[in-house]
Amino acid sequence: MTAPDDGRATPAAPLAAPLAGWRVLVPRPTAGQSGAAVALAAAGAEPVLVPLIAIDPPADTGRVDDALLALGAGWYRWLVVTSGAAVPVLDTRATATGRPLATLVADGAVQVAAVGPGTARALRDAGVGTDLTPRGPSTGANLAAQWPPAPGQHAWTDPHDGYLQHGPRHHAPTAGHPPTADHPADHPTDHPADGARPARVLFARGDLAASTVADGLRARGWQVDEVVAYRTVPAPPPPDDVRDAWRTGALHAALLTSASTVRALVEHLGPPPPGTLLVAIGPTTAAEVRRLGLPLAATADEQTMAGLVAALVAAAHPSDGLVAAPPVREDGRTGHQETP
Repeated sequence: MTAPDDGRATPAAPLAAPLAGWRVLVPRPTAGQSGAAVALAAAGAEPVLVPLIAIDPPADTGRVDDALLALGAGWYRWLVVTSGAAVPVLDTRATATGRPLATLVADGAVQVAAVGPGTARALRDAGVGTDLTPRGPSTGANLAAQWPPAPGQHAWTDPHDGYLQHGPRHHAPTAGHPPTADHPADHPTDHPADGARPARVLFARGDLAASTVADGLRARGWQVDEVVAYRTVPAPPPPDDVRDAWRTGALHAALLTSASTVRALVEHLGPPPPGTLLVAIGPTTAAEVRRLGLPLAATADEQTMAGLVAALVAAAHPSDGLVAAPPVREDGRTGHQETP
């Protein structure tokens, strides 16, 4: 920022590296590359990758394996994925059954829905295209709101199990039970035309996922089979230097990509010191930040890593266009002032 002779600050020109000098915490999972790190580096920031959560497959993969076999046999019209974390687990388990996820989707003539662009990108990386990515916020509620009604179906309640079931009680070509590892389909790729298939959806979710998507789709007349594709588990405690950097404000911001990362951040590192910016990837994550009484600097307009970093850039610069440098500590180093 520059100052004219009268001492008033003048807007600075846009910087090629708007986060130069910033150190940003990225609480990534313990496996996989971080798109946030790439976007931060492009903006001039130093990404500090600290795994606060880990993504593990379910303890018993039998249900996932059976669901994927049924997917490839045409048992489902749709596959719904609401987190990119589910994709590598699904692809690994699919490959273990003999066909990668992309092949199962193609063999079963399955349509695929992603909750947002980040999840859609993870699917594309696995060779799976998407047929539905909702406009607007990447939330389960928004996906359910834009979901099409079940074709030619009506909802009824099965008195035997108490769950909402969908469509005619007798499903002709695919009635019975889905194929499993113990009872495979006779002809895995011989599935009925879409007009004959019941309105079935496979929802591959995490163990902490809310019921919003499943409830919303059932309300629209779809039969939803839920399978836990991954578990969110705590990562080992971060090293002491990361704890010290967080406490003293030497980390200027943190990118939060899920409600579970918010909780893990508080559990491992505690609330942020004054001036540290917390940026949420979407409304659900932002709601968890507020629920825990933490200060929220911004929420990404687009639920991608690039959108998350763009939200940080906007929050790091005052609204009048003046360039904001990282806070400087009393000892002259970049960082926030230490507090008692």
